[in-house]
Amino acid sequence: MIPVPEALSRVLALAHAPRPEILPLDRAADRVLLEPATARLTQPPFDAAAMDGYALRRADGDGPLRVIGEAAAGHPWRGQVQPGSAIRIFTGAPVPEGYDCVAMQENVTRDGDEIRIHTLSPNDNIRLRGNDFAAGDVIAAGRHLGAPDIGLLAAMNVPQVTVAARPRVAIMAGGDELVRPGTDPADGQIICSNDLAIAALAQEAGAEVTILPIARDTEASLRDNFSTAQGSDLIVTIGGASVGDHDLIGKVTGDLGMERAFYKLAMRPGKPLMAGRLGDGAMLGLPGNPVSAIVCGILFMQPLIRRMQGLPARHLTRRARLAHPVRAEGERQHYLRARLSEGDDLPRIDPFGDQDSARLGLMAQADALLIRPAGDPARNAGDVVEYIPLGGDF
Repeated sequence: MIPVPEALSRVLALAHAPRPEILPLDRAADRVLLEPATARLTQPPFDAAAMDGYALRRADGDGPLRVIGEAAAGHPWRGQVQPGSAIRIFTGAPVPEGYDCVAMQENVTRDGDEIRIHTLSPNDNIRLRGNDFAAGDVIAAGRHLGAPDIGLLAAMNVPQVTVAARPRVAIMAGGDELVRPGTDPADGQIICSNDLAIAALAQEAGAEVTILPIARDTEASLRDNFSTAQGSDLIVTIGGASVGDHDLIGKVTGDLGMERAFYKLAMRPGKPLMAGRLGDGAMLGLPGNPVSAIVCGILFMQPLIRRMQGLPARHLTRRARLAHPVRAEGERQHYLRARLSEGDDLPRIDPFGDQDSARLGLMAQADALLIRPAGDPARNAGDVVEYIPLGGDF
């Protein structure tokens, strides 16, 4: 068995380089920028009024001033500046050349075309040309594009961007006992849930997912599914990777030429984990127990999918204080389902007493995976520990 950090390193080595894809901005949200994007104009393109009021020359003082024109967004005033004058101006309008401040309309008294200024703000109430960005400014590659980024790119007059293509991930659960949700299971059958949960994790990490038919416990069925999955960047199998008579994944993938990176690691839950290269893509063989499959999907599959998009691959760990004492750990690194609650300086973390790897209900209630390194000694309440937050927080 190999330790978790070494296993993760070997899994990440299976990632292909991100593939470029050109997309219009309306399809680029939640994608990873693969090539830098350069602003094609300056924003604001002119000195602009930051609020409704009157443009004037600070040297003219508090007035009285004569209003000689009006400027609105999209409708600039084009006259010549005159001493003792002011321009009625609205938010976003260009400030006419020669006027150097804007008085808020709340601080102005107007009588016909004459105004007096009660208070002039210490700042000019003007957004200077280029104070947001200038032509030639660059958004660097590697950025995970959110809504503000899309808005910024649009304002930069960038109509399309080069992003990383979503990795193509094929997911296959296997077992004669499995039937699809909505089916009335016969004696000895159970509902297939693992492939849907792993698909959700893959989509959360940015993958384009195909769920394959449930593979039966025959080499022929497995071979058919692997044939269907050809062309995928990653094939994820669930179950059938152990050492029982009906666990055929290792044999079939070996016959298909899989270059195995490792099999088995020093981890709880999830000891039987297979990884390697199959054809032009990567392959992960996850355990069949529901919690084991999900934890391994979080720890290994999601980082691999992120690496394929050029994103940082490792999960960010956080710190919390134990709510209760925990006993010493054994020879395998342990990821315990746990709840978080508010603490004085750090959150409090409370691992569930039952860590049965078949209990999906407890997995759904968990806020975090408490990390207990192999050989970690007993810990007291209040000790600081590390955890991985659940719920899509990387």
